[in-house]
Amino acid sequence: MRFGIFIPQGWRFDLVGIEPAEQWAAMRSLAQAADAGPWESLWVYDHFHTTPVASEEATHEAWTLMSAFAASTSRIRLGQMCTCMSYRNPAYLAKVAATVDLISGGRAEMGIGGGWYEHEWRAYGYGFPSAGDRLRRLDEGVQIMRQAWTTGSATLDGKHFQVDGAIVRPLPLQDDGIPLWIAGGGEKVTLKIAAKYASYTNFGGTPEEFSRKSEILRAHTLDVGTDFDAIVRSTDYNTVIGATEAEVEDRLAAIEARLAPHLGSTRTAEAMNAYRGDAALCVGTPEQIVERLRDMSSRGLEYAIHYFPEAAYDRSGIELFEREVIPALR
Repeated sequence: MRFGIFIPQGWRFDLVGIEPAEQWAAMRSLAQAADAGPWESLWVYDHFHTTPVASEEATHEAWTLMSAFAASTSRIRLGQMCTCMSYRNPAYLAKVAATVDLISGGRAEMGIGGGWYEHEWRAYGYGFPSAGDRLRRLDEGVQIMRQAWTTGSATLDGKHFQVDGAIVRPLPLQDDGIPLWIAGGGEKVTLKIAAKYASYTNFGGTPEEFSRKSEILRAHTLDVGTDFDAIVRSTDYNTVIGATEAEVEDRLAAIEARLAPHLGSTRTAEAMNAYRGDAALCVGTPEQIVERLRDMSSRGLEYAIHYFPEAAYDRSGIELFEREVIPALR
């Protein structure tokens, strides 16, 4: 199994209490620790406002961070989970990503999806198109990026995007362009787009849901004539790890206490559902997490990307994961 790690950027209230002037230093330090560690990749979210409620707490912009991480790390791969296609013109986005790839020495990934955070869309003046239109934009935008990265220019007269000889030079350093991660588990459209274009997919849920969506992806690859086995399947995990179950509960209590002043009791309880229940496969002791991820591996999961909510304040959970989980599964 391959492993990625999210760097906190404020979106999930994971930099609160750190002065804005000090937040980049905190993010850079975590990125450099991951670069020196066993992680294959680091990741950020592509959002502008905090979630689950918008606030005045900082949320740092994803592609600006990509460029900064490219210049301040040397080995680790750099991804976003996931870039919203409609937030940037796709030819412009292809140019930005190609520049990041050059700065990083060929380490960029392109996580891309249709987008979902309605409040954010409307606040930034993007409207909020139907799900069908958002996914059609995703399909057109991916075509533009693939063309730009392989030929150096892009032309498309689409319904949503029109580009005419958009030059993207120099090309990315990576052969065949920057790897595409098509994110989302929509069974009729998103997974079909993934079947057509993706090197990687990213969808989550319970083990049973992952298995079902994998078979749907397989069916789509048969329909469009691509190789199912060539597509790496990945999932994101909210990860809270402790040496004992009591320590896990202490960590969960600390997360809850940090969120409560910003979300209120009801929203905090809802947010904490991400760390409990059937989908919380990476909340527990090392032994519990290894067992659950082994089951996921047997279902075809090849890449797990982990979000540690306390990362900016306490790295001991990350260090425990590095010592006891990654070696058991790699």
